[in-house]
Amino acid sequence: MLNKIIEVKVEEMKNFVLPEQRQDYKIVSLYDALSSPNRSVGLIAEVKKASPSKGIIRKDFNPLSIATDYVYAGADAISVLTDAPFFQGSKEYLSQIKEAVDVPLLRKDFIVDNRQILESKHLGADAILLIGEVLEPSRLVEFYIEAEELGLECIVEVHSIETIEKLLKRFTPKIIGINNRDLSSFQTSIEQTEVISSYIPPESLIVSESGIFTHADIEYVKEKGADAVLIGEAIMRKQDVVLAIKELFGENAHV
Repeated sequence: MLNKIIEVKVEEMKNFVLPEQRQDYKIVSLYDALSSPNRSVGLIAEVKKASPSKGIIRKDFNPLSIATDYVYAGADAISVLTDAPFFQGSKEYLSQIKEAVDVPLLRKDFIVDNRQILESKHLGADAILLIGEVLEPSRLVEFYIEAEELGLECIVEVHSIETIEKLLKRFTPKIIGINNRDLSSFQTSIEQTEVISSYIPPESLIVSESGIFTHADIEYVKEKGADAVLIGEAIMRKQDVVLAIKELFGENAHV
């Protein structure tokens, strides 16, 4: 599945046109938001309509309404899927949400070309995702530096010990995402956070991604070293996303 996604993404780049920057968006620091979260662990809430493994996750999908509800519910940041073929996302969602909220926005996509980095800034992203299982270490570092020069932050995502070890030989990312989903089989296990977190230096913030569905899951990954969680499906499947977030954090259900 990952190989197929990357093939399509590379093909898309053949017809790439850089969008005009709508305005000089103010960049909000994802690192700062996750360093001082609203709760004991940071929350990156994801605006997500569908996925390759689950199909349509939310039929009544209004990205702007969802994003503003996320802010109301105390999300520290919002992840916006911009991939269209596999996740039914849109680049437009990112710009629309940027103009409506003041929390940092992560552009969730498969970055395979450095032109996507400037594109992300033009769309209103505050941070981008760089996937260790997609990019060679030298290329990932190059993209990371280029993003920083544009004022963007990065979540460097890894799924295996092998990948994190290769990357740490070159540099120490400020934010490291541990993907609990196997990108080959798309199966998830939050135990992956425990497996990889011990290899991550203390100066890096750890974000546990995928497979988090309950308050117990959040408590587990927090205990295993996660500073923040990235959650999409568990929230998006609930009609009331504010209530869903409160339930995930074991808070009073009344909103």
